[in-house]
Amino acid sequence: MISLRNVSKWYGSFPVLKECSIEVKKGEVVVICGPSGSGKSTLIKTINGLEAIQKGDIQVNGISVQDKKTHLALLRIQIGMVFQHFELFPHLSITENLTLAQIKVLKRDKSSAIEKALFMLGKVGLLAQADKFPPQLSGGQKQRVAITRALCMDPLAMLFDEPTSSLDPENISEVLDVMVQLANEGMTMIVVTHEMGFARKVADRMIFMDEGKILEDTLKEDFFHQAKTERARDFIAKILH
Repeated sequence: MISLRNVSKWYGSFPVLKECSIEVKKGEVVVICGPSGSGKSTLIKTINGLEAIQKGDIQVNGISVQDKKTHLALLRIQIGMVFQHFELFPHLSITENLTLAQIKVLKRDKSSAIEKALFMLGKVGLLAQADKFPPQLSGGQKQRVAITRALCMDPLAMLFDEPTSSLDPENISEVLDVMVQLANEGMTMIVVTHEMGFARKVADRMIFMDEGKILEDTLKEDFFHQAKTERARDFIAKILH
């Protein structure tokens, strides 16, 4: 489904990503972790072309991301993205936030878009909030709406860039519950997160990054119980503690 081969990126002369390679199969859940500044968020943003690369190859469902002929806007429809901050339109209702892209990009008629939005809101437990506006919701609710907005576009895969990092502790679990539900339903997911409880529950593989390199790409059980590198073992010990 998603393939990165020898991906490298620089900001000026500073290397952000160094020869990174990942293969993600359909239905697989991959969690990327590592210290701040290790390149995790940059890596995940290269997958749908939000960050350009200078070297390597990225394929999404057989489509080359860096090919100049690739229509990146259409590619991004297939790969849902959820950021740290919710990026909702505060002046639009929740339903309007969920239907806008369906109507403008997918060319769905308004009634079908609303039907899809309400169905998806029901799945994440927010149907009662359909007519409210983002400022009226909690942080956790806003993030669930952001996830729902991506799902309304019927994506092939979902990318999550530290989706709980800006939330209060009491809001985190409601967002993670939705992500666990998606994983259990077979959604292909790449998740940048420090939530190791979530990783232990649903991840198929763990990727550990440091200083722009992938130091570990291994099964979840192996990562937590017998990580290969001392840097990864040190990270696990600190974050679990």
